[in-house]
Amino acid sequence: MSKQSIYGLTLNQLTEWLLERGHKKSRALQVWNWLYRKRVTGFSDMTDVNQECVQLLTDHFTVHSLSEQVKQEAADGTIKFLFRLQDGNLIETVMMRHKYGISVCVTTQVGCNIGCSFCASGLLAKSRDLTSGEIVEQIMNVQLHLDKIGQGEIVSHVVVMGIGEPFDNFVNLMDFLNVVIDHKGLAIAARRITVSTSGIINKIYEFTDTKIPVNLAISLHAPNNELRTRIMKINRAMPIEKLMESLKYYLAKNNRRITIEYILLKDVNDHKEEAEQLADLLSDIKDQLYVNLIPYNPVDEHSQYQRSEKESVLSFYDTLKKRGVNCKIRQEHGTDIDAACGQLRSKQLKKEKVH
Repeated sequence: MSKQSIYGLTLNQLTEWLLERGHKKSRALQVWNWLYRKRVTGFSDMTDVNQECVQLLTDHFTVHSLSEQVKQEAADGTIKFLFRLQDGNLIETVMMRHKYGISVCVTTQVGCNIGCSFCASGLLAKSRDLTSGEIVEQIMNVQLHLDKIGQGEIVSHVVVMGIGEPFDNFVNLMDFLNVVIDHKGLAIAARRITVSTSGIINKIYEFTDTKIPVNLAISLHAPNNELRTRIMKINRAMPIEKLMESLKYYLAKNNRRITIEYILLKDVNDHKEEAEQLADLLSDIKDQLYVNLIPYNPVDEHSQYQRSEKESVLSFYDTLKKRGVNCKIRQEHGTDIDAACGQLRSKQLKKEKVH
């Protein structure tokens, strides 16, 4: 039976676990420091933790629930990691270099059930949720890679936008967030973390009520129900008007802007008409959000979709700006490797099936 990842425990959970087994409260902070500040790769490296505690941790936990299978590095410094989990499943994690620091995009599920018709992540249905430890360990593995390079770089930003729907794995997502923002651990500022959802409305309300000060992004991709339902089946159960109500609730409770993500698909959702509709849809809350226009990375299995022409992208952008909507065209990273989320995993699974 696989051991649980030690990274899945918040400091409070680790403290409680050790107290129940007769260890002092201070012991948890000691272990926590070794994990996140000194970043050891084994319990035996915790030299000032007594042997009894080291053995206890060794018997119940692991610090290596992920193993690196493939590492692709792009000319711009972007690195895509393919990790194998203890049960043999594969997940992707991406490290991106920005002027403002190092960001990591993490995966939250093995596969995805949302079924967006343009997305590589949903080519395989969800087989399971990742544990909070498996999500945290993606950050830790990237940080260990940076440590190995030896330039003193640290992961400064996190985006929860990898394979899967984060709000469909809500409990583990929240534990993950509480671990990475803990000032005694990785201490990644909450304002530098963004969680993206396709629009699971009840979880948007629940997320709002937690008051955790991380950023929220919405994968919208269409300005009306007919089009959004065609490309995102979640819209059948959770239509745009209900989604907008939940966003207004979020904005009323949190003093934070929302990001609206909009992938531009050639001759599908990239016309001036859709831009005008999007501006209308967002008119009530346009001062509390910005729109991220995303160039599409074509996926072989979704050949019906192509990248929008540059002229269409600029026209869409100009239309929104003229309507007073804050927007930007997202800078691309890693275009010379398997750029779309889920592509590297899909390619590896095909190879393994052949062999």
